[in-house]
Amino acid sequence: MAKKIFILDTNVLLHDHKCIYNMDDNDIIIPITVLEELDKFKKGNDLINYQAREFVRELDRLAGEKLFSDGVSLGPGKGKLFVATGKPFPEIMNESFSERSADHRILAIALYIKDKFPKRKVILITKDINMRMKAKSLGLVAQDYESDKVKNLDILYKGVEVYDDFDQNFIALLYEKKSVPKDQFPLDAEMPANQYFVLRNGNQSILAYFDPFNNLIHRVEKHSAFGIEPRNAEQTFSLHALLNPEIKLVSLTGKAGTGKTLLALAAALQQHEDYNQILLARPIVPLANRDLGFLPGDVNEKIGPYMQPLFDNLGVIKSRFKAQGRENFLIDEMLRNEQLVITPLAYIRGRSLSDSFFIIDEAQNLTPHEVKTIITRAGEGTKMVFTGDIEQIDSPYLDMQSNGLAYLTDKMKGQDLFAHVNLVKGERSYLAELASHIL
Repeated sequence: MAKKIFILDTNVLLHDHKCIYNMDDNDIIIPITVLEELDKFKKGNDLINYQAREFVRELDRLAGEKLFSDGVSLGPGKGKLFVATGKPFPEIMNESFSERSADHRILAIALYIKDKFPKRKVILITKDINMRMKAKSLGLVAQDYESDKVKNLDILYKGVEVYDDFDQNFIALLYEKKSVPKDQFPLDAEMPANQYFVLRNGNQSILAYFDPFNNLIHRVEKHSAFGIEPRNAEQTFSLHALLNPEIKLVSLTGKAGTGKTLLALAAALQQHEDYNQILLARPIVPLANRDLGFLPGDVNEKIGPYMQPLFDNLGVIKSRFKAQGRENFLIDEMLRNEQLVITPLAYIRGRSLSDSFFIIDEAQNLTPHEVKTIITRAGEGTKMVFTGDIEQIDSPYLDMQSNGLAYLTDKMKGQDLFAHVNLVKGERSYLAELASHIL
């Protein structure tokens, strides 16, 4: 079977600068227009700028005299990489599109390649849905970049299993002993590391989790953290994972109002003596995809609105204590000494983080590669917490299957240093919960 030819759009390279190595033995073409667009993204502190710079460096490392003619090899078992120069617009494009935009120039190159290699399957890879529609209107095959997508979202790991009509004797034993060997668990169920359970039988119920380090099922008791009390089983499990020093990586998913960020911040403050610094960060994804430069004011005034939800959560915690109390004094002191830092994620990238409690909010707006880049910055003694709602994605080129938070949860399932909880019930207010489900 003839090898396929993949033509890559700019947004694919900005999503994953290593994507050219994920195409098996198929050949890859980068339209010259894509390099022109990447040039506009090279400067800046955002993660998208980092991706642009890294791909340009990778291309420079691979480049040779044959890049524009015979192509360069991507390595054993891989195809070749080519850069295609601009091509004239065919009549079908002149009839459909009056503007000669960057997207349309890429489509012209794709049509040229398809006509030049009629016996090979030519596929345009783009994360832009509208671009895929335009390509298909011209008779081109167009697909999303699938390499880092979660394959089956319906079975995405929830972190919590609920069993009704469970063995009463086991529930009673776990109440009495608090810990029971895993092999005494009555069901032959899948049990990833740090799996949480709700075990019920009639009026009896108990919360439990699997400890992979000691191969035990432990009873999970409800504990508060810095004035924040868990209100349901999932919040109890979340605090358990956040306060467990053996779990170094936690992901919390759920709709707005389920308490993800609040619980993470409360747990961090509860353990402030165990860490040198608490960091809260979130990616900045401007609404309508407009750059921050459109906003008035200096840099702090520009980023302030994006960081405000994190300060709001801090305000909720402070409100649990007296205004002049020891807890509020501690929080203010930590802010002044930068032991507690709230900042855009772009300002954190590049640092090596040791002995830190690092909370990454709105992680559904990160790509899988960005999540990997962040985690690989973790030094000794650091705990990382990713929170977000995979149904509320602001980035135009991510979806429920391709975002970094879903990818992290899917790939890390079963690792002994990782725990995940999907929070279901909103606790902000009855009105907020009603709107979340109905509107």
